[in-house]
Amino acid sequence: MLFRQVYLPDIIQQQMTHNETLKNEVLKALRTEPLLYAVKIEVVANEGIVTLSGMVDSYVKKRTAEYVAAKVPGVLAVAEKIDVKFGDEDAKTDEALAAEVLSALRFCPNLIKDSINVLVENGYVTLNGKVNWFAQKEEAERSIHHLAGVRMITNNISIRSESEDDVEKAEIENALLRSWAIDDEEIEVSVLNNQVTLMGKVHSLYQRDTAERIAWNAPGVCNVHNKLIVEYTIRHTE
Repeated sequence: MLFRQVYLPDIIQQQMTHNETLKNEVLKALRTEPLLYAVKIEVVANEGIVTLSGMVDSYVKKRTAEYVAAKVPGVLAVAEKIDVKFGDEDAKTDEALAAEVLSALRFCPNLIKDSINVLVENGYVTLNGKVNWFAQKEEAERSIHHLAGVRMITNNISIRSESEDDVEKAEIENALLRSWAIDDEEIEVSVLNNQVTLMGKVHSLYQRDTAERIAWNAPGVCNVHNKLIVEYTIRHTE
């Protein structure tokens, strides 16, 4: 019987090298993001899982850091431990923040007035309600994430489909193929009762999120189950 000798220390060293390379790539991406200029964010990488920690002065910077890290090739998951701490000039009561959130939502041109309920507690904002399109759900969150005083946003807005037509599976598949961001990944699409399920493998969190957004944009979709797996192969030299 033949046994192949495995040099475990070499494999461990290669993994450590990959972790350090991925960490540096994420740091480089964060430093080249204009919104994060002069913001110090610590990065730890371990087998594709990137942990971000530090402190920022706005929620939009917190989300931007997470978004930038997720786009780096090789990042399989992002653990975000960034705290939002405001200066005295940005501190406000929950009542004042709730009023600003409601005002921002009412100025969204694509949202039905007073269709979204708002809960604010210690700067943590929760959005509840129903809209007709996923884009409206995204717009609601985008309209408030820049507000001073926001520490976190939980978007519980659900989608109600006004379309009586069945969701076209082929339409979603063609949209995925047309997307430059998906890079012709093999994604399996299934549709049941206007609910879409995505299965398969992609190479980044950005591709995973993009595929879900494309599925949501199809007419009649009321829910998307994103079961895509992020897989990034590390080639080890023998």
